[in-house]
Amino acid sequence: MSVIAEFQVASGEFELGRILHVEGMSSIELESLVPIGEATVPLFWIHNATRDTFVESVQQHPAVNNTSEVDVFEDRTLFTLDWDANRDHVFRGIEEYDGQLLSAVGRPDTWQFELRFPDHESLSDFTTHCQSEAVSVEATRVYNPTKPDAGPWYGLSDPQREAIRLAVESGYYDIPRGCTTQELADKLGISDQAVTERLRRAIVALVTHTLVSAESME
Repeated sequence: MSVIAEFQVASGEFELGRILHVEGMSSIELESLVPIGEATVPLFWIHNATRDTFVESVQQHPAVNNTSEVDVFEDRTLFTLDWDANRDHVFRGIEEYDGQLLSAVGRPDTWQFELRFPDHESLSDFTTHCQSEAVSVEATRVYNPTKPDAGPWYGLSDPQREAIRLAVESGYYDIPRGCTTQELADKLGISDQAVTERLRRAIVALVTHTLVSAESME
């Protein structure tokens, strides 16, 4: 049975954390992984950061082949990162032990990862690998997604959980709708577009951790 683990890793202890260094209130959130040729290029959102300075510092890192902006909004930027993941002990371990990266959120001091492994043995091998490479990974939660005691969040990040709960409580999914995305945005203190994206990712996370996980076990 597959197992999902949530980890915290100090930003300075792995290559990607050093590449995507942010300060102050800035944060980075993985959007998706896009196959390009033989490589898998991640798409990241950067929130509340000086865009030009950040992109310039990323491009100067020796492990980075290229980075480019995809979408630019007032409070965040979506960009691609073409980099050599083999130099990163965490990502090399994910690939070596058949892990799947479900989510990743980076802040100045720490990154939070959500990873799926085929079984507990693979998860154990991954943590042993990281420790042998002097990367301190702290597991904050480990669960089997199809078990009744898996917990109530099913892969939702705190912002996603807040947004979807508020949407339901405010009648956003009622017919007719009880509120608009702009009204949700005003309550959450983010843009209308960010609400839409956050709700979409929340629904994807819920389906991935419930219906898709259950069907994969049949």
